Amino acid sequence: MAKQKQEMLFGIRATMEAIKSGKEIEKVLIRKGLTGRLYQDLFDLIRDESIEYQFVPAEKINSLNQKNNQGVVTLIVPIAYQDVEDVVPQIMAEGRTPLILILDQITDVRNFGAIARSAECAGVDAIIIPFKNSAKITPDSIKTSAGALYQIPVCRVQNLKTLVRNLKKEGIRIVASTEKAESYYTDADLTLATAIIMGSEDTGIDEALLRLADEKVKVPILGQIESLNVSVAASLMVYEAVRQRK
Repeated sequence: MAKQKQEMLFGIRATMEAIKSGKEIEKVLIRKGLTGRLYQDLFDLIRDESIEYQFVPAEKINSLNQKNNQGVVTLIVPIAYQDVEDVVPQIMAEGRTPLILILDQITDVRNFGAIARSAECAGVDAIIIPFKNSAKITPDSIKTSAGALYQIPVCRVQNLKTLVRNLKKEGIRIVASTEKAESYYTDADLTLATAIIMGSEDTGIDEALLRLADEKVKVPILGQIESLNVSVAASLMVYEAVRQRK
């Protein structure tokens, strides 16, 4: 996946439609002193969706587009999410043994970026995240990934439980990394078609999702700290798959 040119939108209505349609917004630039009901509707939407924004001089806005900008320029994250229904069949069609990462409730963008970096280096076929309660592709996550997010497919789904059920129907084993497991991660057979679920450091994997796993494994913790950083744990998991498959 090649790095794409920065996409920009101009105007209040165009920005509102982009936000409502789920486009990944990097930042909204707003002309200082902008007023009006439509602008207020936009500003309320930006705050409701926790989108980054910045007030800038009119000269800045006009330098980007002098026509019909309405005092608003929106920068779009230059990476598109992919459709899991396209990605998984493609892996199968190419004759590869799938290795997929599912991230549940991982909200820190730097952890997300670090996981993507390790996943890309290890040859993971795709990363799957939920629409809600998840870190997204942002400038910070792209930077932390060292550009890996330009290379590895990232898919977003509405419901991880539905996704897992569908993957199991495709013959993909679900391995959950959890402290609640009895077995160690090195005991799992990762040479098979596998999707690994990683959960957040504070809450772990959702219980309903955990029950759907075919196997639960843990990374041994021998020190006083109770858990590893999730990006480190994810690296151990995917590289154990590399070790077994090579």
